Amino acid sequence: MTNDANQEVDLLKREARRWVRQLVSGEATTVDAEALRRWRKQSVAHDAAFSEEVRVWQHLGEGGRAFVTMHGNPVWPGRTVGSTTRRALLVGGGALAASVAATAVVKPPLDLWPSLEELRADYRTSTGEQRQVSIADVTVQLNTQTAITVNGDTDSGPGVRLISGQASFAMPERTSRALTVLAANGRIVAERARFDVRCLAEQTSVTCVAGVVEVTAGERSTTVGQGQQIVYDGNGLRAAAAADLTEATSWQDGFIVFRGTALSDAVAEINRYRPGRVMVLNAALGQKTISGRFRTERMDDVLSWIARATGANRRTLPGGIVLLS
Repeated sequence: MTNDANQEVDLLKREARRWVRQLVSGEATTVDAEALRRWRKQSVAHDAAFSEEVRVWQHLGEGGRAFVTMHGNPVWPGRTVGSTTRRALLVGGGALAASVAATAVVKPPLDLWPSLEELRADYRTSTGEQRQVSIADVTVQLNTQTAITVNGDTDSGPGVRLISGQASFAMPERTSRALTVLAANGRIVAERARFDVRCLAEQTSVTCVAGVVEVTAGERSTTVGQGQQIVYDGNGLRAAAAADLTEATSWQDGFIVFRGTALSDAVAEINRYRPGRVMVLNAALGQKTISGRFRTERMDDVLSWIARATGANRRTLPGGIVLLS
């Protein structure tokens, strides 16, 4: 490797290290998160450098606190130290205390940037983004804020782990190998099937669009047929039930559907498609229900409609923060 090449690699490492330190500094904003996304997309080398620095941070463990203390916050060219321009309400005013720096990477405040595990994914979509990838002979469509890792193409078939989010899997009609998808504490195995897996918070749902899939959670397993959906969580599998396939797959056509959905739940779904954060400040307001079919690329229009339909007061703050009360 030439001296110029070595210098370029070293420069990428330093920049990637500054990005990691920025994320745990308490000074990160949604603008920074978007800038990081653009920086990683510049080349494979940029993305690999960042992934390596994230891996190093993970191995630091609790020692990561000393990492920030020792090196300090990164200094970005053209950025005034302490600037709060377009500051998202990430951790309140001021820098994040070093004692909780590691937590900010593993579980970012308000979910305004991806977690450490999501950043290490093989494939990941940002807020509002959808992406289609091919894994072996399986077509995988990733919904917004979705992260997966690929376990390899083994003799028994490809394997995928859904870290978080929602993905659809379409297998070829003629295949002799099974596809295994791991999501939370469950496992989905399919042959010649089309199915959708949604893994958010503490709950995972599996919807079979065509064919059959076998779902295992804990010590129980069951077969889910076409037009059925099953849900599991830490307590195990629930009973399979009929699914509205049009509604369950509407996200693939750019829509979200609410049917008598509590506003608090609807807002949680809107936050997956819209940069920033929408928060419902009134418990009674959060219990009001809404119904409708909305385009995912017009979330701000949806918020305006919600404010009119529910009588909520809407306040917009910098960083894409919207307060409903």
